[in-house]
Amino acid sequence: MTPPIAAETEEELYMARYLLLRLADAIPTILLVLTLVFIAMRILPGDPAIAALGDMATADQLALFREKMGLNVPLWHQYINFVIGVFTLDLGKSLMTGQSVLGLIAYNLPYTIELTIVAMVMGLAVGVPFGVYAATNRNKTPDSAMRAFSLVGYAIPDFYLGALLLIVFSLNLGWFPINGGGTGFVDRMHHVFLPALTLAFVKAAFMGRLTRTSLLEVLGRDYVRTARAKGARETRVIYRHGLRNALLPLTTGMGLSMLATLSGSVAIELVFNRPGIGKLLISAIAERDYAVIQGGVVVFAMLVVLVNLLMDLLYIVVDPRIRVK
Repeated sequence: MTPPIAAETEEELYMARYLLLRLADAIPTILLVLTLVFIAMRILPGDPAIAALGDMATADQLALFREKMGLNVPLWHQYINFVIGVFTLDLGKSLMTGQSVLGLIAYNLPYTIELTIVAMVMGLAVGVPFGVYAATNRNKTPDSAMRAFSLVGYAIPDFYLGALLLIVFSLNLGWFPINGGGTGFVDRMHHVFLPALTLAFVKAAFMGRLTRTSLLEVLGRDYVRTARAKGARETRVIYRHGLRNALLPLTTGMGLSMLATLSGSVAIELVFNRPGIGKLLISAIAERDYAVIQGGVVVFAMLVVLVNLLMDLLYIVVDPRIRVK
């Protein structure tokens, strides 16, 4: 019999090895993403120097600007500088304002992360219990309500729902602020509630439907019938034997939902006029500020890689049977 200490040490070594392997797998993905971002920025129509200085700029002014921004060197040299800059946290300066791109992102990123986390918590808090309730009342009124809720959640665009909530609860009733991100914790939660509710509505519909489907599939298995035959309480059967074994597809769905929330935050930040990476990107695109666009896309791509890595690690916690060969 393996001593408990040795077993714990072996498990810690396994987790460390798995983490290192996943990080090693993420490196080629990150390099590919950086390459695609660099190429996409270089094939955009127009000259960044003209976009920044205007059509009336002289040739000397344009040349000086290109030299200052590193646009006068060959593309391969620009690519190397770009990759080194990303890994050294030097994303350059805004072509329009001259501010550090990293500073702009550091200011706006917490608002986007805050919106994503609050929306995910709200969506899970509503969607998972609703899905469990629908699965345990199959083909009854709660199940029909779940399906109707999911249909509405999938059908309504988040920016349209956000506009409706803004008009009703901010403009007409005055319960919530119209724009901004707030200052203190309570004020920030007050500002983020309506934007998060907009995204959470779609998340709750998705997670509720997924929970219902996954739980129904698990409740039909032999070990669940055996637990019921042995006289186990229904709540124990549902949560200990049912929901616990349905967590793997729910974890996958949660990862996909989080990525969708990150991308959906772009439109929501515009609708509610709150700071964030999405609003920063849209403003940069309108001004053709290539440095900010490049930095913002890189951050979004890194967040996607990070979320996928966290989901891979969470799989091990949810289902210990998963092993790296």
